[in-house]
Amino acid sequence: MARTSTYLNFQRNTEEVFNFYKTVFGGEFIGGINRFGDIPPSDETPPVADEDKKLIMHIELAIVGEHVLMGTDAPESMGFSVKFGNNVHINLEPDTRSETKRLFDALSADGQVTMELQDMFWGAYYGSCTDKFGVQWMFNCVEKK
Repeated sequence: MARTSTYLNFQRNTEEVFNFYKTVFGGEFIGGINRFGDIPPSDETPPVADEDKKLIMHIELAIVGEHVLMGTDAPESMGFSVKFGNNVHINLEPDTRSETKRLFDALSADGQVTMELQDMFWGAYYGSCTDKFGVQWMFNCVEKK
């Protein structure tokens, strides 16, 4: 089945990030937590450094509707260089204003509100924030009558 997801890379704290998101959205990690130490040894790939074996290779969590949030640690020892910028937002479209407020309050805690939730000219209850991990979120709620 086709789906859309958002993939996030972190330097070494993906587990902390996704455990936080799990407290906000509930549910379980789809397929569990896959770690770099789970990679089977192979002649084609170099061995994983001991300090990277417990890092997350892949994790998934369903958040709102059918949207899935995915993530990985991207250690420099494997050639990654994580740079956070302003080019990614995750847009949530909850069904109710109360759920929008609950999610907004939870995700903006210890982060930064970039636009307070408010009624907008396009008919939505809208706001945005950056969470305590630097991920940017937009909220766009149009309640069904």
